[in-house]
Amino acid sequence: MGQARTLARWALGAAAAAVVLLLTGLGGAGVLVLLGALLGLACSAVGIWWFLAHRGPLRVAGALLAVAAPIAVLVLYVVWGPWLTALGAIASWSVSLVCARAALRLIRDANGAPKRPRPKRRPRPKRPVLIMNPKSGGGKVAQFGLVERAEKLGARVVLIDPSVETDVAALAQEAVADGADLLGVAGGDGTQALVAAVAAEHDLPFLVISAGTRNHFALDLGLDRTDPATCLDALVDGEELRVDLGSVSGRPFVNTVSFGVYADVVQRPEYRDAKAGTAVEVLPDLLQGGGGDRLDATADGLRLPAQQALLVSNNPYAAPDPFSAAARRPRLDGGELGVIAIRVDGAAQAAEMAVLGTQSTGLNVLTAGRVEVTGKAAAPVPVPASAFVPAPTRAPGAPGTIAVAVDGEALTLPTPVVCTLRPRALRVLVPRHRPGVIEPQPPLDWRRITEIAFQPTSRSSGS
Repeated sequence: MGQARTLARWALGAAAAAVVLLLTGLGGAGVLVLLGALLGLACSAVGIWWFLAHRGPLRVAGALLAVAAPIAVLVLYVVWGPWLTALGAIASWSVSLVCARAALRLIRDANGAPKRPRPKRRPRPKRPVLIMNPKSGGGKVAQFGLVERAEKLGARVVLIDPSVETDVAALAQEAVADGADLLGVAGGDGTQALVAAVAAEHDLPFLVISAGTRNHFALDLGLDRTDPATCLDALVDGEELRVDLGSVSGRPFVNTVSFGVYADVVQRPEYRDAKAGTAVEVLPDLLQGGGGDRLDATADGLRLPAQQALLVSNNPYAAPDPFSAAARRPRLDGGELGVIAIRVDGAAQAAEMAVLGTQSTGLNVLTAGRVEVTGKAAAPVPVPASAFVPAPTRAPGAPGTIAVAVDGEALTLPTPVVCTLRPRALRVLVPRHRPGVIEPQPPLDWRRITEIAFQPTSRSSGS
């Protein structure tokens, strides 16, 4: 396709222009300025590591370094005065990214690559049952009048008593036995997953009401998280999506399963009321080996030894930071688990991760059909985290238990812990008009861009 080839050439040209501007437009000190920026980034990462992994004077020094390093980089740029050059390089790089993604989209569409299935219109449910947690999200059920709105639309609402431990899966099973033709939840992602499993078991549509705190499942479905009442529109003007449902040792999950440092923090009883303070207080023990466990895992037979943190997601995230506010899963029906494994052995490796990102030895980002956490590592081993070797069929030693955070809920599960995915097992009923729907982008592959740019016009459309 000629248009894709032209866009690919523009992408390469704009990228080259950005590099030339940085190397020549800054004058004789251009290389030094670039090296200074990279050094500042590495120093900031070292400071963050000291702050998280230590207490006392070293934590204070880490906080100062994390703040001072980027300020020093700004001062360096002010002294050498490369503002216009830097802006030009940023503009050129932005043009390069836009053209590259446009070229890849054209090739993908021309080749008929599979896209997300279009939602199917569904008739209005006759006997919907919605389970609501009045405490979820700080009281969003009452704040948005969800009970009254749902009942006006013909739904039966089951309110959970926050003072009593409730088996929501049992409530959902009772609703099915009473003839419910739709199950829905106004609550957190952990509650959503439990009821979703019942809906999948009986092949019933499932309604997500974004009344939780993070509502990450609702985010990736494109639902409005600022007004959970809009989710109820699906009862009268809905369409159905087929999405994947995760399973961790038989327990369902819709978002993520976390092992290691994050799971250990979630286990703390004070975490619910003071998340940030609890994490800062306990991380030194966890990261330095006093209270945390390193875990051995395998992903489709590839070994991940002695990991400090491991995150398994129901479909991969677009970027290797699922805890950031902007983190998204482009699709929920891809049939693959996302895997993010982290192993940082000190300040030097933290700096390497900050500079190299997914290319660093301490961070692995991959996909898999099956992930098995075989248990606690006996001791740190001198093997790079990215060095995959064939895994044994069974973990040695007697089975134990490990801390696991499933959709943010703290659990303790016996090892080995196995994560799998049930492709397109869940029927989700969503409103026809959703503000947050995003079209999945093809992965940015510069080798592919180069191939497109230099292919003859007759071949570019079919490659």
